[in-house]
Amino acid sequence: MTTTKLDLSGLKCPLPALKTRKALKSVKAGDCLEVHCTDPLAVIDIPNLIRETGDKVEITERTQERIVFLIEKLDGGAKPDPTAPAG
Repeated sequence: MTTTKLDLSGLKCPLPALKTRKALKSVKAGDCLEVHCTDPLAVIDIPNLIRETGDKVEITERTQERIVFLIEKLDGGAKPDPTAPAG
């Protein structure tokens, strides 16, 4: 298992969620994405994003200075991508 680190410190909503979504596209199934944020809204936005993608938030660490998410990319995700072309 490989962990890719993504430092989104200093970015404000909606950028942390948007950049996390983009980074997840390049992560292989079974690997993890470690996301570091300073935006307090990320504790709402990123878990909502992960519910949409069907992946899994492994660890959420929250301190006064930052929020850390460890997201496991699941095999194909549990839900299909509604924006993907059919067929």
